Amino acid sequence: MAFGRLERPQGSQPMSEINMTPLIDVMLVLLVIFMLTAPLMTSKLKLDLPKADAPPAPQNNQTVLAVALTGDGAVHLDDQDSSLEAVARQATELAKRRRDTEVQLRADKGVPYGRVAELIGVLQKAGLNRIAFVTEAPDAAGAAGAAAAAASK
Repeated sequence: MAFGRLERPQGSQPMSEINMTPLIDVMLVLLVIFMLTAPLMTSKLKLDLPKADAPPAPQNNQTVLAVALTGDGAVHLDDQDSSLEAVARQATELAKRRRDTEVQLRADKGVPYGRVAELIGVLQKAGLNRIAFVTEAPDAAGAAGAAAAAASK
């Protein structure tokens, strides 16, 4: 107000720079979250796969190949002692007749995973890709009896 002039205050000026601090804070928080959750996603689980509470598979009028692996690693084809070569021959014959033949694989829970993977590889090499893993439903009465027997020892 010098010399009787009225000065008008200047309006706010537009910012020509972006404030990077909030963006960097958000980035660091996300980095910490990913660093904490990444090891949790790769944790190993101890699973007991042979028992499953699932409805039984529907019975279709289709060709089925039943293969079983016992605890000692022996292969059984339709409940008869067999070998991987015999299973491969049978699977190749069935695959030539019907490509949609289903293989029902029953594996004892003591069988090493490598043996199961080897059998699956033989079946897929023969041309059979529909492989069903057969499990047993958990038996509440049997589990209770087994728990009681273990407790008494």
